[in-house]
Amino acid sequence: MELLGAAGWQLGNVDATVIAQQPRLAPHIDAMVLNLSRAMGVPRDKISVKATTEEKLGFTGKGEGIAAHAVCLIEPLAQP
Repeated sequence: MELLGAAGWQLGNVDATVIAQQPRLAPHIDAMVLNLSRAMGVPRDKISVKATTEEKLGFTGKGEGIAAHAVCLIEPLAQP
């Protein structure tokens, strides 16, 4: 976040998807959002985390691992 600010940018929002057959992540989504929010120093409403499965396909579907995809929107810092 410091590098973004130093370059004249700020976080717009983050959208993350965690792909896992096990464990069930739904009960942990709020904690994940809170931890990411604290780590990045941004309000919770700028972070979205979703969980999904691959319906038993691939290594994540077989329970051999967990994957994640995240997209981050950055915006120019507001000029005073």
